[in-house]
Amino acid sequence: MRILADYHIHSFFSGDAKAPMAAMIEKSIALGLGEICFTEHMDMDYLYAGEAEQGMFELDTEAYLLELQRCREKYGERIGIRFGVELGLQPHITEELRRYVGSYDFDFVIGSSHLCGRKDPYYASFYEGRTEEEAYREYFSSILENLRAFQDFDVYGHLDYVVRYGPYKDDRYSYGKYRDILDPILHSLIENGKGIEVNTGAIPHGLRELNPCTDILKRYHELGGEVITAGSDAHGPERIAEGFHRAAEILRDCGFRYYTVFKNRRPEFIRL
Repeated sequence: MRILADYHIHSFFSGDAKAPMAAMIEKSIALGLGEICFTEHMDMDYLYAGEAEQGMFELDTEAYLLELQRCREKYGERIGIRFGVELGLQPHITEELRRYVGSYDFDFVIGSSHLCGRKDPYYASFYEGRTEEEAYREYFSSILENLRAFQDFDVYGHLDYVVRYGPYKDDRYSYGKYRDILDPILHSLIENGKGIEVNTGAIPHGLRELNPCTDILKRYHELGGEVITAGSDAHGPERIAEGFHRAAEILRDCGFRYYTVFKNRRPEFIRL
């Protein structure tokens, strides 16, 4: 019962990561993975906190693709290397996102919510002046807005990303508390043939559960959702495939018998 494909990793082509692509690949090979997908950050119209950060999430896609092709030539016989991107979704940049995705032959596209109301939940200022529940509800509502505006992605990333940084993280958080807003999100994803990921990046943030929490994964399956990828959200080699045994157990307990990989934006189901 193993997951052998990490579908959410970042190299130094992402502004918040420093590891060379080759280092990420070599660690993946050492771990026995059969396939990885680089999902470098592309957050158009991101609201940066300071001048020093300007442009850090605007991907140089041509340079990224060139290095990925070089790595495929060097390592391609030892591991599958997929060309992916993690798009920061915002309704007002829908046309720019469509043009961007249509300009490249990606294998896989993650849609993620990194900004909500022009603020990143990563920063404490997102939670100031209101309750944690109010902040979480605004975040989930923004996901619905993104889904109404844009559909050219394959899975939605770390669906409850906001709880990583909330005042109490996921101590007071549950699917049941936000079911009224989470169920419409899951219905929309399923109706439009979109998947979600189980993201083990929650582990270094000290959360009790993964992103999204187990009950969301279970509900997604109950509603008929089938497309699910596994991603560590690794920004360095030491985090690649972290917690994947735990993720596999959770998925099976939720009723899943397969996880998903992608090539040319087409899913393939791999037995857990």
